[in-house]
Amino acid sequence: MTRRTLTTTAAALTAAATLLLTACGGGNDKSSDDIKGADKGSSSPSASASASATTGGEGPDITMPKDLHLVFDFDKPSEAKHAAALAYAQNYIRALDRGIAQQDPNDPAYQFYSLNQAEQYAKSQIQTWVKGGWTVTGTDNYYDADVTTLSGGQGTLVTFCRNQEKFYGKEIKTEKILYTKPSLKDYQTFRLTMIPPSGSSKVWKTRNIEVIGKAKECQR
Repeated sequence: MTRRTLTTTAAALTAAATLLLTACGGGNDKSSDDIKGADKGSSSPSASASASATTGGEGPDITMPKDLHLVFDFDKPSEAKHAAALAYAQNYIRALDRGIAQQDPNDPAYQFYSLNQAEQYAKSQIQTWVKGGWTVTGTDNYYDADVTTLSGGQGTLVTFCRNQEKFYGKEIKTEKILYTKPSLKDYQTFRLTMIPPSGSSKVWKTRNIEVIGKAKECQR
């Protein structure tokens, strides 16, 4: 998930490794320069525990290939609802990347964790990677999470930073990894609107996602 818009030129193959999470939701053209994609677990024990404990194992399989790692370096919020919203936001990202790894625009995982614009966004991203003949590999880092309850019953806003410097696209036929040089394009800000469970369900769902590219505030 990172960098330029997708074209059919050879040079674009490298740039497309970046295309995973192009901004879709806020009309912010900064994000057309973003994204790559990735997944697998967490780097910090607290982040890993909060996700598994809060979700309780409910939902479809979102495990990743061995060469694909998602690192969520988040502190667990003290408020239970905020912790749940953050944990399920992570699962949405995992599910999106799983769809790319599985090469399945109809993968049930992202559908389980999303609705409305966020569901359409995930499907369109997966379709782009499948059409291009690419998958994702490497390590994708997420950090500096913040969770805020929105007024008027509009849900919970989860924001965090991303560094995809070591996250790459890979050609499926040749298994060639499309390496990219580190740059400001590796940094994005994510904004996910999370909707709380209804009825007997315990699942929070992502309703809207916005990705803002070249996020200087995320450099570290």
